[in-house]
Amino acid sequence: MTQAAAAPQPLSREMALALGAIGVVYGDIGTSPLYAFKESIAHLRGPAGVLAMSDVVGVISLMLWALMIIVTLKYVLLIMRFDNKGEGGTLALMALVRRAGGRGAGAIAIVGMLGAGLFFGDAVLTPAVSVLSAVEGLSAVAWLQGRLDIFVIPLSLLILVLLFVAQKGGTGKLGVWFGPVCLVWFMVISVLGLAQIVRAPQILTAINPLAGLAVLVGHPGLAAVILGSVFLTVTGAEALYADMGHFGRGPIRSAWLGLVFPSLIINYLGQGALVLNDASAAANPFFLMAPAWFQVPLVVLATAATIIASQAVISGAFSMTQQAVQLGLLPRIAFLSTSADNPNQTYAPAINWLLMAGVVALILAFRSSSALASAYGISVVGAMITSSILAVVAVKRVWNRPLAVGLALIAPLLLVESLFAFANLSKLLQGGYIPLLIAGVLIVVMWTWTRGATAVSAASRRDLKLTDILQMLADRPPMRARGTAVFLTAEDDRAPAALLHNLKHNQVLHEQVVLLSVRYAQRPRVPDTERAEVRDLAPGVKAVTLVFGFMESPNVSQGLAVARSKGLKFDIMKTSFFLSRRTLLRGAGSRLPAWQAALFFFLNRNAARAADFFHLPASRVVELGAQVTV
Repeated sequence: MTQAAAAPQPLSREMALALGAIGVVYGDIGTSPLYAFKESIAHLRGPAGVLAMSDVVGVISLMLWALMIIVTLKYVLLIMRFDNKGEGGTLALMALVRRAGGRGAGAIAIVGMLGAGLFFGDAVLTPAVSVLSAVEGLSAVAWLQGRLDIFVIPLSLLILVLLFVAQKGGTGKLGVWFGPVCLVWFMVISVLGLAQIVRAPQILTAINPLAGLAVLVGHPGLAAVILGSVFLTVTGAEALYADMGHFGRGPIRSAWLGLVFPSLIINYLGQGALVLNDASAAANPFFLMAPAWFQVPLVVLATAATIIASQAVISGAFSMTQQAVQLGLLPRIAFLSTSADNPNQTYAPAINWLLMAGVVALILAFRSSSALASAYGISVVGAMITSSILAVVAVKRVWNRPLAVGLALIAPLLLVESLFAFANLSKLLQGGYIPLLIAGVLIVVMWTWTRGATAVSAASRRDLKLTDILQMLADRPPMRARGTAVFLTAEDDRAPAALLHNLKHNQVLHEQVVLLSVRYAQRPRVPDTERAEVRDLAPGVKAVTLVFGFMESPNVSQGLAVARSKGLKFDIMKTSFFLSRRTLLRGAGSRLPAWQAALFFFLNRNAARAADFFHLPASRVVELGAQVTV
């Protein structure tokens, strides 16, 4: 759907995409009203539950202006202008900046790794916080009298486990309901909020930003924890940018400005109005806004909305992983397509089960959304800061504007995000270390993989030059077998290890030898016209380069079919694919310390098989072992 971000769409198409965006893009930020105000106002409740009117108004003001500055100004109006051929997200922005050239490629890669790592921390926390906060709504139903409280944790776990188990089947059939369900959600929370605003219209003074500043000045000792909780209002804002390639810039903006933003503002104002009339409602203001007869249906609707929000985050984790693999930041990971019609719908089993284990562990450890809220926020604001840093560089390199222009545009936003980051650090010991720990582990893994891959590439440079092998074949032609042999190679000017082993042990070559290299472009997709390059190296020997975007699955069989138009004679039933299975050894002068070498070897052993990753026909693959010292 890249074209959706680049070309005007018919009105019906635009509306359909906007409806889809309401479900997928805004599920996370749209369910923040379940817990954001409750956690923010909790710090200001007196011993007897007393709340000052100015404090309630001030907290609501901070929340409204956080939505305005971070979501509307930064993401909707500015950051979404930086699209990489229609795609968005931290890694897409990193690839865009790197493709523009310039110095500091290593530093840019580190910023991209940090953003990706923090995103995964968010991906573990979001399902746990969202679903748990929705199911906890049962505790607010007066006529239940707390009889179902003991089932909140088991029910939340059951819902989430079923959600992760269902990933293998894809979400195509259920996905059509995401937009309509979330549309109903936003309409309902608007009506609930509006009904409360009418009863306490003085809450409208929260629109004045000075009210927010007043509550911070009035409670200097609590300012950090208040801001840390207020930040929960904007969790999920990164989805606007990350999902741009699926829905397009226009539909995402239309959905935000036309429905989501107004609905959130009205609902937060309504929650504040409720608490102004009844301070005891601060214990669970969202569900207490509803009349008694509607509270249970509201719990069901909220649960459905949080399931959709969790699904969007899980799918985003799959997409982010695929981008990281294609950009060389992670080892090969198996991806399964869950839709014959939509190549963007993929399933990564390893990532799915890791996320599920993390979510279950968090719920069992924290046991309430309030406790989990302490762990939430740090990873989100960290990811936001990385996108802001990359945006400054993009203004200079992509827009070709002076650095001062980039700083003038982004620095004020970066300052606000830095204040939120500092505020969230106050939650570090209450669970905030968890997303940082997750991000730290992933950053170490990505750093290790890139260093190890560089070491392997350097070791491969010690192999025989391809020109020397071709000269040897010309001087002493070997016997030729029928058919085509394809040898995958990472270095264009070096002889593949599998080719050398085949010559050494079998002393034969096929009628046609294809030296195949796969490259990844710093853009999301590559058209078929640019997919393949075919070169003649010697009689019966061709070099083929296949190029894929970082959002594409590297299907070599389909790529070779495209290469037919470039002069490659190719019959899959008469072709054998020769792969090198490397056994890695650490040399005496290795640039990798022992611990990092051990981690890299572990990642390499557990990477997806090349035959599976490149979609090669299993019956046509021959693997030959080779030792590589790094």
